[in-house]
Amino acid sequence: MSEDRVRIRGTSEGLVITLGAGDFQALLGELDERLSSTASFFRGGRVALHVGPRELTVEDLEALGQIISRNGVSLWAVIGDSSATQAAAKALGLETTLGPQAALSLEAAPSPRHKRDEGQPEESEGAALRPTQDTDVGILVRRTLRSGQVVQHPGHVVVIGDVNPGAEIIAGGDVVVWGKLRGIVHAGATGDDGAVVCALSLMPLQLRIGNHIARAPEEREDLPEQPEMASVQDGEIVAEPWEK
Repeated sequence: MSEDRVRIRGTSEGLVITLGAGDFQALLGELDERLSSTASFFRGGRVALHVGPRELTVEDLEALGQIISRNGVSLWAVIGDSSATQAAAKALGLETTLGPQAALSLEAAPSPRHKRDEGQPEESEGAALRPTQDTDVGILVRRTLRSGQVVQHPGHVVVIGDVNPGAEIIAGGDVVVWGKLRGIVHAGATGDDGAVVCALSLMPLQLRIGNHIARAPEEREDLPEQPEMASVQDGEIVAEPWEK
Protein backbone atom coordinates (compact mmCIF):
# COMPACT_ATOMS: atom_id res chain seq x y z
CA MET A 1 0.00 0.00 0.00
CA SER A 2 1.38 3.41 -0.95
CA GLU A 3 1.05 6.01 1.80
CA ASP A 4 1.40 8.69 -0.92
CA ARG A 5 -2.11 7.71 -2.09
CA VAL A 6 -3.75 8.26 1.30
CA ARG A 7 -2.19 10.98 3.46
CA ILE A 8 -3.48 11.73 6.96
CA ARG A 9 -2.60 14.94 8.80
CA GLY A 10 -3.64 16.21 12.21
CA THR A 11 -4.74 19.84 12.51
CA SER A 12 -6.40 21.93 15.21
CA GLU A 13 -9.70 21.50 13.31
CA GLY A 14 -9.50 17.73 13.01
CA LEU A 15 -7.95 15.26 10.59
CA VAL A 16 -7.31 16.16 6.96
CA ILE A 17 -7.14 13.14 4.65
CA THR A 18 -5.78 13.64 1.15
CA LEU A 19 -6.72 11.09 -1.52
CA GLY A 20 -4.15 10.85 -4.28
CA ALA A 21 -4.40 9.47 -7.80
CA GLY A 22 -5.52 5.93 -8.57
CA ASP A 23 -8.54 3.69 -8.79
CA PHE A 24 -11.30 4.98 -6.49
CA GLN A 25 -12.33 1.57 -5.16
CA ALA A 26 -8.70 0.75 -4.36
CA LEU A 27 -8.39 4.05 -2.49
CA LEU A 28 -11.47 3.18 -0.46
CA GLY A 29 -9.81 -0.05 0.63
CA GLU A 30 -6.55 1.70 1.52
CA LEU A 31 -8.39 4.38 3.48
CA ASP A 32 -10.28 1.75 5.46
CA GLU A 33 -7.03 -0.07 6.21
CA ARG A 34 -5.24 3.08 7.34
CA LEU A 35 -8.06 4.14 9.65
CA SER A 36 -8.74 0.69 11.10
CA SER A 37 -5.05 0.09 11.87
CA THR A 38 -5.13 2.93 14.42
CA ALA A 39 -8.86 3.11 15.14
CA SER A 40 -8.47 4.03 18.81
CA PHE A 41 -6.29 6.98 17.86
CA PHE A 42 -8.83 8.47 15.44
CA ARG A 43 -12.04 7.60 17.33
CA GLY A 44 -14.23 10.57 18.14
CA GLY A 45 -12.54 12.95 15.70
CA ARG A 46 -13.76 14.55 12.52
CA VAL A 47 -12.37 14.35 9.00
CA ALA A 48 -12.04 16.73 6.07
CA LEU A 49 -11.30 15.02 2.74
CA HIS A 50 -9.08 16.66 0.13
CA VAL A 51 -9.76 15.03 -3.24
CA GLY A 52 -8.12 17.43 -5.71
CA PRO A 53 -9.63 17.36 -9.24
CA ARG A 54 -11.37 14.00 -8.75
CA GLU A 55 -15.08 14.15 -9.63
CA LEU A 56 -17.16 12.40 -6.97
CA THR A 57 -20.89 11.78 -6.87
CA VAL A 58 -23.20 11.76 -3.87
CA GLU A 59 -22.93 7.95 -3.88
CA ASP A 60 -19.11 8.15 -3.86
CA LEU A 61 -19.14 10.52 -0.89
CA GLU A 62 -21.63 8.33 0.95
CA ALA A 63 -19.29 5.34 0.47
CA LEU A 64 -16.41 7.40 1.87
CA GLY A 65 -18.57 8.55 4.76
CA GLN A 66 -19.53 4.98 5.64
CA ILE A 67 -15.88 3.92 5.83
CA ILE A 68 -14.99 6.92 7.94
CA SER A 69 -17.92 6.52 10.35
CA ARG A 70 -17.26 2.78 10.65
CA ASN A 71 -13.87 3.68 12.12
CA GLY A 72 -15.32 5.98 14.76
CA VAL A 73 -14.85 9.38 13.09
CA SER A 74 -17.19 11.68 11.18
CA LEU A 75 -16.92 13.34 7.78
CA TRP A 76 -17.57 17.08 7.96
CA ALA A 77 -15.94 18.58 4.85
CA VAL A 78 -14.94 17.65 1.30
CA ILE A 79 -12.42 19.90 -0.45
CA GLY A 80 -12.15 19.49 -4.22
CA ASP A 81 -11.52 21.41 -7.42
CA SER A 82 -14.42 19.87 -9.31
CA SER A 83 -17.73 21.76 -9.26
CA ALA A 84 -19.52 18.40 -9.44
CA THR A 85 -17.74 17.21 -6.29
CA GLN A 86 -18.53 20.46 -4.50
CA ALA A 87 -22.20 20.17 -5.47
CA ALA A 88 -22.34 16.56 -4.20
CA ALA A 89 -20.75 17.60 -0.90
CA LYS A 90 -23.24 20.45 -0.43
CA ALA A 91 -26.12 18.08 -1.21
CA LEU A 92 -25.01 15.97 1.76
CA GLY A 93 -24.67 19.01 4.01
CA LEU A 94 -20.86 18.90 4.07
CA GLU A 95 -18.56 21.90 4.16
CA THR A 96 -16.48 22.66 1.07
CA THR A 97 -13.92 25.03 2.63
CA LEU A 98 -11.51 24.75 5.56
CA GLY A 99 -10.45 27.10 8.32
CA PRO A 100 -6.97 28.68 8.21
CA GLN A 101 -5.16 26.04 10.27
CA ALA A 102 -6.47 23.06 8.28
CA ALA A 103 -5.93 24.93 5.01
CA LEU A 104 -2.32 25.52 6.01
CA SER A 105 -1.74 21.77 6.24
CA LEU A 106 -2.93 21.36 2.64
CA GLU A 107 -0.55 24.06 1.44
CA ALA A 108 2.32 22.15 3.08
CA ALA A 109 1.42 18.91 1.30
CA PRO A 110 2.03 18.01 -2.35
CA SER A 111 -1.19 18.45 -4.34
CA PRO A 112 -2.80 15.17 -5.46
CA ARG A 113 -3.33 16.62 -8.94
CA HIS A 114 0.39 16.83 -9.78
CA LYS A 115 3.06 14.21 -10.21
CA ARG A 116 6.67 15.04 -9.38
CA ASP A 117 8.51 16.26 -12.45
CA GLU A 118 11.46 14.18 -13.53
CA GLY A 119 14.75 15.64 -12.45
CA GLN A 120 13.31 17.41 -9.41
CA PRO A 121 14.67 16.45 -5.97
CA GLU A 122 12.57 13.83 -4.22
CA GLU A 123 10.69 14.99 -1.14
CA SER A 124 11.30 13.14 2.08
CA GLU A 125 8.55 10.73 3.10
CA GLY A 126 8.42 12.23 6.57
CA ALA A 127 7.80 15.75 5.27
CA ALA A 128 4.91 14.52 3.16
CA LEU A 129 3.23 12.81 6.10
CA ARG A 130 4.18 15.12 8.94
CA PRO A 131 1.22 16.97 10.50
CA THR A 132 1.30 20.74 10.05
CA GLN A 133 3.99 22.41 12.13
CA ASP A 134 1.71 25.22 13.41
CA THR A 135 1.93 25.60 17.20
CA ASP A 136 -1.85 25.22 17.53
CA VAL A 137 -1.44 21.57 16.60
CA GLY A 138 0.97 20.64 19.42
CA ILE A 139 0.11 20.26 23.10
CA LEU A 140 2.21 20.82 26.22
CA VAL A 141 1.71 18.51 29.21
CA ARG A 142 3.27 20.00 32.35
CA ARG A 143 3.14 17.04 34.71
CA THR A 144 4.47 13.53 35.20
CA LEU A 145 2.38 10.84 33.54
CA ARG A 146 1.72 7.98 35.90
CA SER A 147 0.70 4.37 35.27
CA GLY A 148 -2.67 4.14 33.55
CA GLN A 149 -2.62 7.70 32.19
CA VAL A 150 -2.81 8.17 28.41
CA VAL A 151 -2.11 11.27 26.31
CA GLN A 152 -3.50 11.10 22.78
CA HIS A 153 -3.19 13.95 20.26
CA PRO A 154 -3.17 14.22 16.43
CA GLY A 155 -0.17 16.59 16.45
CA HIS A 156 3.06 16.91 18.44
CA VAL A 157 3.22 16.18 22.19
CA VAL A 158 5.68 17.78 24.63
CA VAL A 159 5.81 16.54 28.22
CA ILE A 160 7.62 18.47 30.96
CA GLY A 161 7.96 15.69 33.48
CA ASP A 162 8.48 11.93 33.46
CA VAL A 163 6.51 9.25 31.65
CA ASN A 164 6.34 6.39 34.14
CA PRO A 165 5.96 2.68 33.30
CA GLY A 166 2.30 1.99 32.47
CA ALA A 167 1.73 5.50 31.04
CA GLU A 168 1.24 5.96 27.31
CA ILE A 169 1.61 8.71 24.70
CA ILE A 170 0.05 8.42 21.23
CA ALA A 171 0.89 11.32 18.90
CA GLY A 172 0.38 12.00 15.22
CA GLY A 173 3.65 13.95 15.19
CA ASP A 174 6.80 14.11 17.33
CA VAL A 175 7.07 13.35 21.05
CA VAL A 176 9.45 15.29 23.31
CA VAL A 177 9.81 14.35 26.98
CA TRP A 178 11.71 16.75 29.20
CA GLY A 179 12.30 14.02 31.75
CA LYS A 180 12.52 10.22 31.94
CA LEU A 181 10.61 8.24 29.33
CA ARG A 182 9.88 4.78 30.74
CA GLY A 183 6.35 4.16 29.48
CA ILE A 184 4.93 3.43 26.03
CA VAL A 185 5.18 5.91 23.17
CA HIS A 186 3.80 5.88 19.63
CA ALA A 187 4.94 8.87 17.57
CA GLY A 188 3.80 9.39 13.98
CA ALA A 189 0.69 7.34 14.77
CA THR A 190 -0.98 8.40 11.51
CA GLY A 191 1.74 6.54 9.62
CA ASP A 192 4.52 9.16 9.74
CA ASP A 193 7.84 7.27 9.74
CA GLY A 194 9.60 10.66 9.78
CA ALA A 195 8.48 11.47 13.33
CA VAL A 196 11.01 11.52 16.20
CA VAL A 197 10.97 10.80 19.93
CA CYS A 198 13.28 12.81 22.20
CA ALA A 199 13.81 12.42 25.94
CA LEU A 200 16.35 13.35 28.61
CA SER A 201 16.36 9.65 29.51
CA LEU A 202 15.08 7.31 26.80
CA MET A 203 14.14 3.98 28.42
CA PRO A 204 10.65 3.16 27.07
CA LEU A 205 8.93 -0.16 27.64
CA GLN A 206 7.83 0.07 24.01
CA LEU A 207 8.60 2.62 21.32
CA ARG A 208 6.74 2.96 18.03
CA ILE A 209 7.39 5.43 15.23
CA GLY A 210 4.98 5.25 12.32
CA ASN A 211 4.79 1.60 11.33
CA HIS A 212 7.95 0.54 13.20
CA ILE A 213 8.21 -0.86 16.71
CA ALA A 214 11.08 -1.42 19.15
CA ARG A 215 11.72 -2.19 22.80
CA ALA A 216 14.59 -0.89 24.89
CA PRO A 217 17.22 -3.64 25.32
CA GLU A 218 17.84 -4.75 28.89
CA GLU A 219 21.51 -3.75 28.72
CA ARG A 220 20.48 -0.09 28.42
CA GLU A 221 19.65 -0.19 32.14
CA ASP A 222 23.38 -0.17 32.85
CA LEU A 223 24.16 2.79 30.58
CA PRO A 224 24.49 6.33 31.97
CA GLU A 225 21.42 8.46 31.40
CA GLN A 226 21.75 11.01 28.61
CA PRO A 227 19.42 12.92 26.30
CA GLU A 228 18.63 10.84 23.20
CA MET A 229 16.54 11.10 20.05
CA ALA A 230 14.96 8.08 18.36
CA SER A 231 14.14 8.05 14.66
CA VAL A 232 13.61 5.59 11.83
CA GLN A 233 16.76 4.93 9.82
CA ASP A 234 17.01 2.28 7.11
CA GLY A 235 13.77 0.70 8.28
CA GLU A 236 14.76 0.45 11.98
CA ILE A 237 14.31 2.63 15.04
CA VAL A 238 17.69 4.02 16.10
CA ALA A 239 18.49 6.05 19.23
CA GLU A 240 21.27 8.64 19.08
CA PRO A 241 22.57 11.33 21.45
CA TRP A 242 20.27 14.33 21.47
CA GLU A 243 22.89 17.03 21.09
CA LYS A 244 20.97 19.76 19.28
